[in-house]
Amino acid sequence: MRQAGRYLPEYRALRERFSFLELCRNPDAAAEVTLQPIERLGVDGAILFADILLIVEPLGVGLEFSRGEGPVIARPVRSAAHVAALSPIDVETAVPFVFEAARRVTRALGGRVPLIGFAGAPFTVASYLVEGGASRDFVETKRFMYAEPEAWHRLLNILSTATARYLNGQIAAGVAMVQIFDSWVGALAPDDYRAYVLPHTRDVIKAISPGVPVIHFGTGTAGLLPLMREAGGDVIGLDWRVALDDGWRTVGHDVAVQGNLDPVALLASPAEIRRRAADILERAGGRPGHVFNLGHGVLQQTPVDHVRALVDTVHELSARR
Repeated sequence: MRQAGRYLPEYRALRERFSFLELCRNPDAAAEVTLQPIERLGVDGAILFADILLIVEPLGVGLEFSRGEGPVIARPVRSAAHVAALSPIDVETAVPFVFEAARRVTRALGGRVPLIGFAGAPFTVASYLVEGGASRDFVETKRFMYAEPEAWHRLLNILSTATARYLNGQIAAGVAMVQIFDSWVGALAPDDYRAYVLPHTRDVIKAISPGVPVIHFGTGTAGLLPLMREAGGDVIGLDWRVALDDGWRTVGHDVAVQGNLDPVALLASPAEIRRRAADILERAGGRPGHVFNLGHGVLQQTPVDHVRALVDTVHELSARR
């Protein structure tokens, strides 16, 4: 999860030269960032460097990234009139730099490890558009859903169509699998997820190129796991708020799972990291289909050698099974 980032000194060095959006829009730099963790960490896959909000720039909402504050939407979308005024998204002309970065990384990897592409799920992307940025309680998002459900569904239809094209563009450029990030969907009650989210996420997953594995990820979703499974995905992401064996039992052992070490655990000692990793692997029970991962992204305070210690531990303990 988020292999590249501010915990890596080589990434911080690039950020001295480029703003975040400049880094995303520069295929050479984005490819370099994608490849940085491969030799440094010894991971089993590369994660394409991009951002889930890149495809919304053509909407005309005024996307910016403020240092230390994350994405900011200058003109939030909070009504049917706002949705009707949105510009169309032409994915191919909006993010050609992402596809070019994927092609360059694929060539550089030469088949050593697979490249994983990704996109934001319709709900999570919509929450940024409606809230105007990050949120803790998603008041504006829920108010919009409840007050103007038809406009909400129109907005998510726009996003789900663009997201499927975005992911398929990455696949055409060389990624071997894709992950759909529904990072904030855990803010919803199950009934709201079923009514306002599930159909759109399912539409995205159904539109992915046949034969390409899809990872369906969310956080705070212990109460939503059966519905996420219903929405689709070859792999269901589990965060650290649910025990891996319980979460896998909930979604069914006929689907793979990804997770689920708490990212803060990487700030602990290597011995504690090893203990926690061993517990997760024990809960996986040696079944095929467990992708060991964090429950969310690497935190910027994380020592690089702790991430490497985790990777080495998982490789060692997995080889014994």
